[in-house]
Amino acid sequence: MDRSSRNRNQLPTNLPQLQNLIKRDPTAYRDEFFQQYHHYRALLQLFLLNPSSESKKLEELLMFLSQVAQCYPEEMSTFPDELQTLLRKHCSVLDPELRLTLCRALILMRNKGFVTPQSLLELFFELFRVQDKLLRATLYNHIVSDIRRINSRHKNNKVNTALQNFMYRMLRDSSAVAAKMSLDAMVELHRRNVWNDAKTVNVVTTACFSPVTKIVVAALKFFLTGAEGNDSDTSSESEDDAAAMRTLIVAKQTTKKGRKRERKRAKAMAVLKKRKKKKSGQVATFSALHLINDPQDFAEKLFKKLERSKERFEVRLMMMSLVSRLIGVHKLLVFNFYPFLQRYLQPHQKDVTKILTYFAQASHELVPPEVIEPTVRAVVNNFVSERNSKEAMAVGLNTVREVCSRCPLVMNSDLLHDLTGYKNYKDKGVVMAARSLIQLFRTVNPDLLHRKDRGRPTQLPPSTRQYGELGAAEVVPGTELLDLPSDAQDESGTDSEDQSDSGGEWTDVVHLGDGACDDIHDDSSGTPGDSAVHLIGEESDGYITDSEDNDIYEDDDIIAGE
Repeated sequence: MDRSSRNRNQLPTNLPQLQNLIKRDPTAYRDEFFQQYHHYRALLQLFLLNPSSESKKLEELLMFLSQVAQCYPEEMSTFPDELQTLLRKHCSVLDPELRLTLCRALILMRNKGFVTPQSLLELFFELFRVQDKLLRATLYNHIVSDIRRINSRHKNNKVNTALQNFMYRMLRDSSAVAAKMSLDAMVELHRRNVWNDAKTVNVVTTACFSPVTKIVVAALKFFLTGAEGNDSDTSSESEDDAAAMRTLIVAKQTTKKGRKRERKRAKAMAVLKKRKKKKSGQVATFSALHLINDPQDFAEKLFKKLERSKERFEVRLMMMSLVSRLIGVHKLLVFNFYPFLQRYLQPHQKDVTKILTYFAQASHELVPPEVIEPTVRAVVNNFVSERNSKEAMAVGLNTVREVCSRCPLVMNSDLLHDLTGYKNYKDKGVVMAARSLIQLFRTVNPDLLHRKDRGRPTQLPPSTRQYGELGAAEVVPGTELLDLPSDAQDESGTDSEDQSDSGGEWTDVVHLGDGACDDIHDDSSGTPGDSAVHLIGEESDGYITDSEDNDIYEDDDIIAGE
């Protein structure tokens, strides 16, 4: 017996060899393939009598048929549907190894384009209900990678919309594990900029009201740390690329020279440079908070859930953080949020610095001052007093400064005078916090400060806006240049060039010392002293004259303030 006939006799039992030969020449080994296919059909009929039994031979045939299914598309057209039906009907009672083999066979055919993605991915989402951790991890990885591959060249809106609607139903599933895995898949796809649209974000908002704590925490983390996760991943990938490029450069200098090695090195460098160029061209995406359809309604519902919540304190802190961030980003009006925070504003409260941050974050100019003022009073009474520690006093003053920078009308003169009195306190941290508050109101509303704390202004004092007043600009800066004719613009350009050419000449400036003012007033005939006063009063931006004592100060002395 020759060698070829011996190999052909071993083919029915040697499936890997038969698989290799079929892929090379499907027509020549058609009979051997159908022999294995009929064997599979017989084993399947026996298996359906007892679906919970093990069958190693059936597992081998399933993987064999999934490997060569694309070689016989007409004969194997119903094979994927049979496997999906088997999983839907008996997924809970199947042997774990056989169930995982069925899923791997479907994944293999999906990767070869033999199965449509929509029906297969919906089946895999349903299989998240099965109590099999290894199976869930396998399906999760395939779902994320497959959806990324579908949207790699362009967005496939038809598949995306169908899967997003299905995930929206899965988030309400009775199985907490299936709902959590579905949410994790959506978050991961958004993090990888695959599903970064508003629909995905609004589907995740519904998970914040789930009765399952794990789902709520995952949804809150998505809104609070999603952007940071993208930044960290991008930075880590760029660091890896830089390390790889350095390795290639060092290898070029130390290893042997050769054409083959040089081609490989050049190819690897080209890939790294292309990846770097692609990353540099990426545009920053909007935060998920900006894509919420109705942030006011979402914030009110989440705050209502927070008021009635009996979750752990860490979960309630996350809810406070999200509500405050929504209020600050979208300028929302949730008046009951500030009295709710007031009950936690005690120096001995756990994570009180976070709560103070949430209070400052939720303050903005559209909130009426009388709504925020009681909470500011609570911060001052509980933190800014000598019976507390120095750290607590500094934290309280810094919190008041941050709130006033966002909502200046909340402060009145009496309270501000009390707080600025700590500029002479014995602790340096308290002194710096009080001085930063003084510096803020020098630019925002200096009339509330003591006269000695206002400093020496370098410009006209700012006009204090009342609540609800908008600072609408009457003239766009720079539009006056558009009205000039072209000849005037040319002349102005020529004059500026002439002035720049004559920049080497000196201008005499009279020193206004003792008795100099009398000379200026006595001489009214265009003397050099008169021109010097005109230059200082109208053209020089580096000096100003105080109307009371006729002293001249420099800008650097004014900025120093004290």
